[in-house]
Amino acid sequence: MSDRAVLHVKGRVLVGPEDVRDELWVVDGRVSYDRPVGVRDIRTVEGWTLPGLVDAHCHVGLGPDGPVDAATAEKQALTDREAGTLLIRDAGSPSDTRWVDDREDLPKIIRAGRHIARTRRYIRNFAHEIEPDDLVAYVAQEARRGDGWVKLVGDWIDRDLGDLAPSWPRDAVEAAIAEAHRLGARVTAHCFAENSLQDLVEAGIDCVEHATGLTEELIPLFAARGVAIVPTLVNIATFPRLAAGGDARFPRWSAHMRRLHERRYDTVRAAYDAGIPVYVGTDAGGSLAHGLVAGEVAELVTAGIPPVDALAAASWAARGWLGRPGLEEGAPADLVVYESDPRADVRVLASPRRVVLNGQVVE
Repeated sequence: MSDRAVLHVKGRVLVGPEDVRDELWVVDGRVSYDRPVGVRDIRTVEGWTLPGLVDAHCHVGLGPDGPVDAATAEKQALTDREAGTLLIRDAGSPSDTRWVDDREDLPKIIRAGRHIARTRRYIRNFAHEIEPDDLVAYVAQEARRGDGWVKLVGDWIDRDLGDLAPSWPRDAVEAAIAEAHRLGARVTAHCFAENSLQDLVEAGIDCVEHATGLTEELIPLFAARGVAIVPTLVNIATFPRLAAGGDARFPRWSAHMRRLHERRYDTVRAAYDAGIPVYVGTDAGGSLAHGLVAGEVAELVTAGIPPVDALAAASWAARGWLGRPGLEEGAPADLVVYESDPRADVRVLASPRRVVLNGQVVE
């Protein structure tokens, strides 16, 4: 045993939604359920404990105009940490954030490389902007750069049509997804509209971001293929503002965005009811603030997902989906302590009592 202080976490430890224990110990930065022997330097924290929260759609290193400097990226990561988010799936960033891996005081990041978009069909300075003939090569490149994920922009406004439209032909996404899977990476895609979803799912996509275009006809396909969604409802809340900005030039697009916004809760609840895996993501970065994970869990509850399942979507279930441990014996001690039971009221997530990362109390 090292000279690091032992942390004793008391109260109610939510190892899983029904697996509740009275205490755990943090020894050498890892979880233990065996009381250590012969230790005098013990710090105690008490409350309701969850594994570190997960933001499965977040962008560290990305600002409104594209990549940001390391100091700004650090502030983003610290803001997420203060909110209890200790595991991030970075769903596309033009910045190299590998330096974060060397910082024990910053959240762990699972990277999807840089967004891959169609030429002039995404936010400027965010993505590789390419044509379909280059899609396989860029997917292979980002699969090698990432941590087991690749991010496509599946649809965006087509200025000639004046509305959302698919970015890629079916044969291109089939070949690209097959190449990612060959390299051991999963693929996700930004999708607002309805008309890109069937091709992506039938091509083998693993996850869809936002998924506001899910319809009654498409939901069974998602469920049968086990395709997850990350709704990012705190981001979808911005659709009316975006639509207002496009009324003069792209009225068709604006009306479409308003319809997608109006049915957002029904869409998410229908997906959940059909057995589609739903996970918490905020879309922080770009123009959206970091540290919104509690708000996104609350939005899932507003959509009609039971509180325990909404909580799981940001903790136990999300960690399992991403292949990262929770509060198992020997796991890195990444946990958050709250005043009261978050299963009873998810709003408690907005006020962590203590945040513990790699066994160290950081908040």
